[in-house]
Amino acid sequence: MDKSAATPGTGDGGPVGKPRSLWSDAWHDLRRNPLFVASAVLITLLLTMSVFPGLFTSASPRRGDLANHFLQAPQLTHFFSPEWLGYDAQGRSIYARVIHGARASVTVGVAVTLLVTFFGGLIGMLAGYFGGWIDSILSRILDTFAGIPFLLGAMVVLNVFDVRTVWIVALALAFLGWTQIARVTRGSVITTKQSDYVQAAKALGAGTGRILTRHVLPNAVAPVIVVATIALGGYIAAEASLSFLGIGISPPTVSWGMDVSDGKDQLRNAPHVLLIPAVMVSVTVLAFIMLGDAVRNALDPKLR
Repeated sequence: MDKSAATPGTGDGGPVGKPRSLWSDAWHDLRRNPLFVASAVLITLLLTMSVFPGLFTSASPRRGDLANHFLQAPQLTHFFSPEWLGYDAQGRSIYARVIHGARASVTVGVAVTLLVTFFGGLIGMLAGYFGGWIDSILSRILDTFAGIPFLLGAMVVLNVFDVRTVWIVALALAFLGWTQIARVTRGSVITTKQSDYVQAAKALGAGTGRILTRHVLPNAVAPVIVVATIALGGYIAAEASLSFLGIGISPPTVSWGMDVSDGKDQLRNAPHVLLIPAVMVSVTVLAFIMLGDAVRNALDPKLR
């Protein structure tokens, strides 16, 4: 007797595996995507720098020594030493400031993303699921905030504060940046609520809360995750732009945007003072955009 034919759960001689979900398929694709691997390595390094800067340097990012002139060329062979990337106009180690500046930028980006995803996603889900007058009111509120220029609005809000901490900047950006997530969530929920399994849940008497949390949200959240991941890099760039203009994070907090602003006066004589923090901003933004693109390709069946 053929054993393979008699074995339950087998087809053509091999075991039949458990059907994979959208998320397991996405993770399977992500692990084999070089774009995802490269971005994940960069983001892991940035997160480690922001949480444990002491692992990378013991030099103080705020201690200046005018004996260390910014016109001195960086000592590129002195790896991970204070003079490795040279000094700024105040004699502070650029390498130390690059390491410690990651905390402010990453914290702002992650905090804003979490806030706008929660509040924007909640508003979009309510508007998309209930429709009618609730959708009309929430959509008009959304349109009002969407009509405010993002950076200009943030400048006006932040100009009210004399001292601007990381959290004040994050709240200001979140106050104006939730509209995109809300639009994406609303559209995704409108599509999802028309599915057969949602209609079946309603017919079986499931409550609104259960339908939203167990059926609508898990199946509508994929595009929201993609947009939020890509937007995170944009929030980091927005914080750097505001700090460059002098309306972002206030000293003594170390910020790459402030370092770019301080280095603009030395662009001709010592371009590295400006270019190094500017490159860090660009690499960080690029890492999150690459991650978002990889997640989008994994979650969208049309792009596989």
